Amino acid sequence: MPFCSVLVTSAVEKTYDYLIPEGLELGVGDYVLVPLGSRAVHGVVWALSEVSDVPSSRVKAVLQKHDLPSMSDMMRHYIEWVARYNLAPMGAVLKMAISVPQALEPSQPMTGYVLGKKSIDLNPAQAKIVEILSDGLPRRLSEIEKQAEVSSSVVKTLVKHGVVAAIDLFSKAPCSSPDSDFLAVALSSDQRVAADSILSSFDRDGSQTFLLDGITGSGKTEVYFEAIAEIIRSDQQALILMPEIALSNSFIGRFKSRFGVTPALWHSSMTPAQRRLTWRSIVTGQTKVIVGARSALFLPYADLGLIVVDEEHDGAYKQEEILIYHARDMAVVRGALSKIPVVLASATPSLETMQNVLDGRYVHLKLPDRFGGASKPDIQIIDLRLDKPERQHFIAPKLRDEMVATLEKNQQVLLFLNRRGFAPLTLCRTCGHRIECPKCTAWLVEHRRTHHLHCHHCGYSKKLPEVCPSCGEADSLVACGPGVERIAEEVAEYFPDARVLVMASDVLDTHDKLTKALEDIRDSRVDIIIGTQLIAKGHHFPMITCVGIIDADLGLSGGDLRATERSFQLLHQVAGRAGREELSGHVFLQTYNAEQRVMQMLAEDNRDGFMAVEAEERRRAHMPPFARLAALVISGSNEAATREAALAIGRVAPKAEGVRILGPAQAQMYRIRGKYRQRILIQADKNLNIQKMISEWLKGIKRPSSIRVQVDIDPQSFL
Repeated sequence: MPFCSVLVTSAVEKTYDYLIPEGLELGVGDYVLVPLGSRAVHGVVWALSEVSDVPSSRVKAVLQKHDLPSMSDMMRHYIEWVARYNLAPMGAVLKMAISVPQALEPSQPMTGYVLGKKSIDLNPAQAKIVEILSDGLPRRLSEIEKQAEVSSSVVKTLVKHGVVAAIDLFSKAPCSSPDSDFLAVALSSDQRVAADSILSSFDRDGSQTFLLDGITGSGKTEVYFEAIAEIIRSDQQALILMPEIALSNSFIGRFKSRFGVTPALWHSSMTPAQRRLTWRSIVTGQTKVIVGARSALFLPYADLGLIVVDEEHDGAYKQEEILIYHARDMAVVRGALSKIPVVLASATPSLETMQNVLDGRYVHLKLPDRFGGASKPDIQIIDLRLDKPERQHFIAPKLRDEMVATLEKNQQVLLFLNRRGFAPLTLCRTCGHRIECPKCTAWLVEHRRTHHLHCHHCGYSKKLPEVCPSCGEADSLVACGPGVERIAEEVAEYFPDARVLVMASDVLDTHDKLTKALEDIRDSRVDIIIGTQLIAKGHHFPMITCVGIIDADLGLSGGDLRATERSFQLLHQVAGRAGREELSGHVFLQTYNAEQRVMQMLAEDNRDGFMAVEAEERRRAHMPPFARLAALVISGSNEAATREAALAIGRVAPKAEGVRILGPAQAQMYRIRGKYRQRILIQADKNLNIQKMISEWLKGIKRPSSIRVQVDIDPQSFL
């Protein structure tokens, strides 16, 4: 009797045995529908056998096989590897690969309309429909109604008389026929050397990871476009990962200019229909180039030939919820298992990536100059202790003067502050009460646009109170510190005639709004842009020549292992928005710590010097990339029970050479969404199998179902 082992898309650690019904041919890797308890769930056949360890009477049968190409051996191996490395259930990793279960069934066709073979005397409305359809292209009913300005009954009358015929329409796969030679770009000598290095790896049977290390504006995109062109010629698929889908807006235009079509997109804002079509087109191999957020890495590509990780240093590649993983690192592994090249692109590579270059694991490709001969921006430090803004203001006099000079030349100004809303803190000047989120260990942020206080961690909001919630004093609440909305008020005061745009995720909260904002900047319909990190990276605005960083110190505190590195990367990216073409750029860093290493090395444009010092500090502290870290996050809604569970886990912590256990201790963000959080940090030598140690440690511990224990391998956040 034939059986199959199936891995299902649930948080399970192992496969389950199912009976193969008579007449159903199944192979390893096939997509199937199987019963699990009272539900029917999707899964993939992991193995075939003639016997089962489960009694035949208890084995249920496979319900359905889906008509799709089988999942490859490599992809199944990759799912197992990701689960093992991140200590995650295998079924949860599979669920990321089959994230659109509806796509397992073929899409239902839509009805379209074309000209029929009969003719009748036509009234004006009918004649207009015939004229529209005379180009031979099929159209949906709604399209005809809109173009001809008629009701559906007019179309249906023509169908009844055979003048118009109804046909089935199937949606076309996105990016199914990009043209590798649509508009080839002449590369600089440095770009050519880098591109040829990547292209040469296609001729070798094996994987290679490249660091494409180029300053902002050096043309990194054109280099990996050359590699994508070669992938298109060989009829394979290419994946370009981006940390935030906002980055794809300007990228899509560049891609279309180069290859004649837009790439397929993969991100959380897609409609269900778009996701179904794109997933199925990827699995069948019709879609050739995909630009996606981190989850796109786990799609089951038919023939993936190249992975690009753009802005590889970006923290958004770390998935912190549900299944915790780092997409950059998992991309390198997928490349190795698939024996295909991986390109990591950045102007400010992470310390981990640079160390892999130094250790000889990655090939270093350098682009030291801006493309087209544009010069680097001039960077100056403004010491706020000496050049003081006016009271209750945040723009220093020197920066204000530079803004005036820039606007007089009809050029654009960018003011950067990585803080949404109006003010990060609201307090009572009578009693000192600070308004906190009732669900999180966080202050509520005032947003003047909504007249509410918002929590940026759980989404809680409340109307700004008229009296202090603590002492009841009226008109005593004051906003402390600046957010982008407050800077916008100050700019309106200083520059009443300027056209001002605020760029923050809560303001530009749809794809269309963001696209319109970026177009307005490019077309010089905006004079002053005030933005968060949404504006910091990936955009090319030739008329921005003055960049002011309002609070360069923001992000340097908090005890985060990578705080200074992240600050350097972000500020360097923002500085890179200035002077992108023939116009020279000027960057001004406002700081109360002018002598701080980050500020000095930014002003000197000494990235390598900064990285060397940062690396030495990490080496002395026995921290990554010279050691390994893992974290256990214990959470629950009952504070005492959560603390006791954490202490119980800590009491049986392993004692081994080369391992240091820190905690348990309250997480820095002690409460999020009503859950109390305790953290245990494991610090270990680099060669130690930290996953095996943690698995054995947690295996015998019993805990209440109300307590959740999450394992974070290679943590990036320490909140």
